[in-house]
Amino acid sequence: MIKSLRGMNDILSEDYERYTYFINTATKIAQNYGFHFIETPLLEETALFKRSVGESSDIVGKEMYQFTDKGENDVCLRPEGTAGVVRAFIQKKLDKAGGTHRFFYHGAMFRYERPQKGRLRQFHQFGVESFGQDNVYEDATMIMMVADILKELGIGYRLQLNSLGDNNCMPDYKTKLINFVTEYKDEICEDCVRRLETNPIRVLDCKNSKCQELYTNAPKLLQNLCSTCSDDFDTLKKVLDDNDISYEIDTNLVRGLDYYSKTAFEFVSDNIGSQSAIAGGGRYDRLVEFLDGKATPAVGFAMGIERLMELIEMPSTCRDGYYIGAMDEEAISLVVKTAQDKRKTNKTIIDYKARNLMKHLKAADKVNARFCAVIGSNEIKDGTIWVKDLQNKTEEVISLKEF
Repeated sequence: MIKSLRGMNDILSEDYERYTYFINTATKIAQNYGFHFIETPLLEETALFKRSVGESSDIVGKEMYQFTDKGENDVCLRPEGTAGVVRAFIQKKLDKAGGTHRFFYHGAMFRYERPQKGRLRQFHQFGVESFGQDNVYEDATMIMMVADILKELGIGYRLQLNSLGDNNCMPDYKTKLINFVTEYKDEICEDCVRRLETNPIRVLDCKNSKCQELYTNAPKLLQNLCSTCSDDFDTLKKVLDDNDISYEIDTNLVRGLDYYSKTAFEFVSDNIGSQSAIAGGGRYDRLVEFLDGKATPAVGFAMGIERLMELIEMPSTCRDGYYIGAMDEEAISLVVKTAQDKRKTNKTIIDYKARNLMKHLKAADKVNARFCAVIGSNEIKDGTIWVKDLQNKTEEVISLKEF
């Protein structure tokens, strides 16, 4: 028997209902904020992610599904969504059009990593990207949108904040951090040794407990910000305070991708084990320029849908639609025609086999239909249909025309 690949799961029945409920909820809220849908390809040039995500990241270094296609192109399945949206933004020349451009997207991403609870090799994200706004109020809007989505889904969270500075303050901070970490170079893990050469602040993101202990007294980003970044961070905190969104300051929060600057944030849950991040994002003002576009301020976030699935509080389900069945073989063709007409205005499920009334009622109950309707030889003769309201427990015989 052929099975699905490890870490690549099917989405069926109840999981599908939860998945679509999440997508519909997040879409509605994103549209309420004035964002528009964008779809980008699953397959992109590998160079896109090497230049954006950064070769120092674990995603590029260890986790990409990368291969050479039949045209000798170096391609990969997208490991995250932001880079593809930025590529589309530049390719459509929106970077030169000016103004503000706001997008949301959802779909599959791929990373070759060890599958575990809430973390798969094919997983799904909902993401939002905003281009053209350098105001920190847009950063706050991103955070408030995530908070609205999680609130609508009934998911509790803790919000963690940090600032990564900009080109004015980050270089001096990196020098201080390198000097500090170099003193422990013989004690830190291999990943941190590599990050020290490629992107030093990523050492703060190390999950190795020994490394984290060593970095306890490392220089803090927030204590090394320039006045502009510090003022922006204070404004961000005030906006969140004014809108009753609580937060924690995490001076080691650097995000997992190289393109972030200034605001960085993560929403975490205490109900999904060690992989506690359920959404995260921040500002990436330099990424459009890194990918050969016109320098454009940008900010966004992404949410891991699989991590949220079991946390979602589903609304109580109501009976919905019609189930139509045949009592006799001669009624089957009429059932099919009646159902086809009914589908123009209502959800309608049919059974192609002639069954007794009790079996039809059980089948209608199983699919949570509001109405069970059946046609037999008597109904054919009279031009009628028997209908039972399974919610109100009432029944009647009405003309097919009225039905």
